[in-house]
Amino acid sequence: MVDDDAKAGGRLPRSGCPVANALDTFGDRWTLIVIRDLVMGKRRYGELQKSPENIPSNILADRLRQLERLEVIRRVPYQERPRRYEYLLTEKGADLLPILQAVTRWSGRHIPGGWQVPERFFALTPDDLKRE
Repeated sequence: MVDDDAKAGGRLPRSGCPVANALDTFGDRWTLIVIRDLVMGKRRYGELQKSPENIPSNILADRLRQLERLEVIRRVPYQERPRRYEYLLTEKGADLLPILQAVTRWSGRHIPGGWQVPERFFALTPDDLKRE
C-alpha cells in the first residue's frame, strides 16, 4: 500500500531510490534555476523570464505549474485585472536551499568561469525563506 506522502503531487514515485525521486522533482535543466531565482527574490513571471539563462516562456510556464502541483511553490494573486500572480516558495521549496548551496559550492570549486555568488546567498537558511 502506498502512503499519502508517496501520492504527493498526484504521482507515485518511479523508484524507491531517494535520488531518483528527487531528480524527478528538480532534475531537469530549468527547475533549479527557477528555484534559485525565487530564493534570490524574484517573484513575478516577468522577473523569472528575465534570467540570464533565457528560459523559454512555454517551459517557464510549465515548470511553474509543475512546481505548484508538487507544492514546492504557491502562487498568490497580486493584481485582479488582468489576473497576475507572484510565486512564493513553500516550506517544501525552501527546504531545497541547502541543495542549491551545495551545488553552487561544488560548481565554484570544479567549474571555472562561474559568477561570484553573493555571500548573502550562503548566509540564507530555509527558515529565512519560510517567513514569507
